[in-house]
Amino acid sequence: MTHRPLIAVPARFCATTSALRYAAEVNARALIEAVWRAGGEPASIHPAGTGTAARLARFDGLLLPGGGDLAPHRYGATTTHDTVYDVDDTQDAFDLAAARHALAAGLPLLAVCRGMQVVNVALGGTLEQDMGGPGREHRHLVHPVRVRPGTLLEQAVGAEKADASCYHHQRVARLGEGLTVTATAVDGTAEALELPGGPGWFTAVQWHPEDTAHEDPAQQGLFDALVSAAARDAR
Repeated sequence: MTHRPLIAVPARFCATTSALRYAAEVNARALIEAVWRAGGEPASIHPAGTGTAARLARFDGLLLPGGGDLAPHRYGATTTHDTVYDVDDTQDAFDLAAARHALAAGLPLLAVCRGMQVVNVALGGTLEQDMGGPGREHRHLVHPVRVRPGTLLEQAVGAEKADASCYHHQRVARLGEGLTVTATAVDGTAEALELPGGPGWFTAVQWHPEDTAHEDPAQQGLFDALVSAAARDAR
């Protein structure tokens, strides 16, 4: 049996889980299965404590998943919109540290939804706390995104247009240092980011590719690309 690259996936805190009876740490099954299909060994890690770089040293790649909102003070906001939800300072601190380490060390990194926002904030960017709109146009629906040619994202999805399963009420406001937008929605919302010239493979998407990866090769391609990059680094 060939070695499966080890992919770290920070767990998300969950207040209640019926099967476990108490508060839990979880990851979406669809996300984990997408990594497994790609040939990776997904491993949930506890988002707490110091020494993040040392903890990630044993892994071949990092996947920053979706989740609740970042605390607005993390990007310099002095007020909090009433739609901000599930803020957890421990989770924020760990995700930000993990993102900064991966980007600096060249650890292959795929960031999804909240994960993309984490990367943007980690590099000094800001977020729009609530996009508004009468129908919350990016909340729980599939819409097309246009992918910039010649990007890692285009290589991963194999197309210049993709159908994105979105569930977010926040978006990138000011870009973090060195980041570039690699996909946009019809309304101009930044739907993907990359860091040209960075030391390792990295792409971030605002949507949830795991939602449709089981039936859409373009979305599965993101997980395939992460695991392929992790395998190259492992060798």
